[in-house]
Amino acid sequence: MHMTLFPRLVLLVLAAACVGGCALSPRVDQQFGSSVKLALAQQTLNPQARDNRSPVNGLDAQAAKSAYDNYQRSYASPEQQQNAFTIGVGK
Repeated sequence: MHMTLFPRLVLLVLAAACVGGCALSPRVDQQFGSSVKLALAQQTLNPQARDNRSPVNGLDAQAAKSAYDNYQRSYASPEQQQNAFTIGVGK
């Protein structure tokens, strides 16, 4: 009887330790994400800007289309980048 009692006791202690480890959450969990929320709040210039429903002024439709087209073309054919390791080597 002594041989079957010991493995059961060990199994019971291990199960209690596993369950006990999951029961309490550490202090880190209580503050999880607060640093990200703080950084986001510090980078917001005007938190009430979403309440302003007036249209944005300053850029007409032709200028906006031209800027957008230039932006799209800049990714269509990327410029050739010079190799930084060929300093002093002529072409």
